[in-house]
Amino acid sequence: MRYIITLSYDGGAFSGWQIQNNARTVQGELENALSTLLGTAIPVTGAGRTDTEVNAVNYIAHIDIPDEVSIDAAHLCYKLNAMTPKEIAIHEISISDGEFHARFDAISREYRYFIHFCKDPFCEKYSYRMRYPLDIMKMNDAAAHLLGEHDFSCFEKVGGNNTTSICTVTEASWETYRPQHSQMLGYPYSEGSYIVFRIKANRFLRNMVRAVVGSLIEVGRGKKDPSWIKQLIENGNRSEAGSSVPGKALFFTGAQYK
Repeated sequence: MRYIITLSYDGGAFSGWQIQNNARTVQGELENALSTLLGTAIPVTGAGRTDTEVNAVNYIAHIDIPDEVSIDAAHLCYKLNAMTPKEIAIHEISISDGEFHARFDAISREYRYFIHFCKDPFCEKYSYRMRYPLDIMKMNDAAAHLLGEHDFSCFEKVGGNNTTSICTVTEASWETYRPQHSQMLGYPYSEGSYIVFRIKANRFLRNMVRAVVGSLIEVGRGKKDPSWIKQLIENGNRSEAGSSVPGKALFFTGAQYK
């Protein structure tokens, strides 16, 4: 029987989603807990890989449990939460059509990257502090060049094993926001001191979003023209693009399924 797992995790505690030798990963923690609970090896398939320190909210995965193993989905959810680390929260486990695939059935995925400009102890763990101003209008002009189907080799980590570097980006934009601790607790706030980048695509390459954000920051600082992003995509050379930003401020925020 196939089951769908909806979960969220704090990526700071892990070396990414995918199982690795001698490294703590989200997939590894889930598989260890499930195997202990059910007395048999249970592989977990996720919606996609996330890099070291990258966080996820409402991430989708699926598992196959042998028919001879009798379980109650709600009870399994409860037990799995009890056995996994505090950085992982299982929201729901539900029975699925046996044909459902958490990775291959996803038609789009979304990420968000958070940046703040002021010193804020309540943002340090999940947002990237900028010590210089950024021109959001120019960054949005630059982000417009990401839209559509392109070969994004220029933003892909060198040595990746993807069969193709072609992705279709449907949304890419920056906006300002006011954090919850300012709204609810009265933490001092000034307009424009917190920004977030949102990008949505059918698929993403390894390290792609972090490299995209790093490149857009070059535009925001005035070091590059917005049209530079178009040139990067056309040239396809990773060494010409901006540096990757830290993973701690990046969130996988959901996948849509057909």
